[in-house]
Amino acid sequence: MAKAEQQVVLSRILLLLLVFHPQVNGLSNTEVDALYSLKSNLIDPDNVLQTWEPDNVNPCKWFHVTCNNENSVIRIDLGHASLSGHLVPQLGQLSNLQYLELFGNNFSGVIPGVLGNLTNLVSLDLYSNNFNGAIPDSLGNLSKLRFLRLNNNSLSGSIPYSLTYITSLQVLDLSNNNLSGEVPSSGSFAQFTPNSFANNPLLCGTLAAKPCPGAPAFSPLPPYAVAPTPMSS
Repeated sequence: MAKAEQQVVLSRILLLLLVFHPQVNGLSNTEVDALYSLKSNLIDPDNVLQTWEPDNVNPCKWFHVTCNNENSVIRIDLGHASLSGHLVPQLGQLSNLQYLELFGNNFSGVIPGVLGNLTNLVSLDLYSNNFNGAIPDSLGNLSKLRFLRLNNNSLSGSIPYSLTYITSLQVLDLSNNNLSGEVPSSGSFAQFTPNSFANNPLLCGTLAAKPCPGAPAFSPLPPYAVAPTPMSS
């Protein structure tokens, strides 16, 4: 075979490899599929997701998406974006995601349990939306999580004890929901105050500042020491 013919054959092989490479072919790129599935379930009146298209096969070039050096999605920033709709289970495919910032929108429906698969997640901010249903027990799998803010939603049910096993948890806000039952006070929860659970009328326990039914009343706090008034000369 002549050298010129060999170069033509090699060029065609390289072209085929590029066409069918998973990072180029949107149909086989799970991160593109996951993000586009999310977009397809949302109402976006301000068109903030205009670049989220399956034929734009590199999500690292999409608005509000950040990637690492390996071109894998590590951050989604969509706070206060006027979005509404439901989260999709395909979000659980974003295995390297570290920050999911969806606060201040009109998201509704339940929080998908598959978010517990995002074991690299550092921050989960879903506050100030319209989420309902229970807090998924699977969120206790997020061993690297430092910030969990689910406040100002319509979440119900009990607080999963699995969350107390997240030793990295530094900030927790579950206030202004419809949660019920006893607030766990062990593990990582020992560092939090009643502010993290405020305005959930059906919560009880030490961290809810309200005795649970059938439990003894809390002991009164010791009186503050009052310094003696100095006598006038």
